[in-house]
Amino acid sequence: MLLVLAAAIPTGDDQALAETIGNGDRSAFRTFFEAYHKPLLRYLLHRRVPPDVAEDLVQNAFVHIWEHRGKIRPDGSLKGLLFRIGYTRALNHFRDTARFEGELDDQALGVPAPGVDPAEQRDVRDQVREAVAALPERRRAVFELCVLEGLSYAEAAEVLEISRKTVENHMGYALKAVRERLSGLRPD
Repeated sequence: MLLVLAAAIPTGDDQALAETIGNGDRSAFRTFFEAYHKPLLRYLLHRRVPPDVAEDLVQNAFVHIWEHRGKIRPDGSLKGLLFRIGYTRALNHFRDTARFEGELDDQALGVPAPGVDPAEQRDVRDQVREAVAALPERRRAVFELCVLEGLSYAEAAEVLEISRKTVENHMGYALKAVRERLSGLRPD
């Protein structure tokens, strides 16, 4: 069972918040910061960014948004913009340090289900983690953004600078790969 993380701010409110932040409202920016600081940090940590670097990248992403608040498009996704900034800066970090390999942690992949043998559940989480780790980089990034971070396909497309249809295709193939990996665990 995968844990899907819900967005902290409803989509309609995200657009109003973007407009308010664009007008320089510090209170609105604080609301945005409090809603998305932890999700962005968690995402970067899943991408295996070292914790101290991840915290710096998150802070820099928020500073970038505040400093460029006058250029925020109210019709765009502010959350998507934040994650795109974080994602791009993580890629830059890995390029600069010449290491980039994503892996998911146990907590991100599931929550304990009542009545399920913990060893069996651990095996399922391991299988999911292996299936996700085996995905091509872009497909893995799409899966992590949509499933683990709860971004919509449109927001993930904006973060990765690809089309929404490409996100849909990657998710279809990613889910198929995970299902195929898990099908070996089902008793016949």
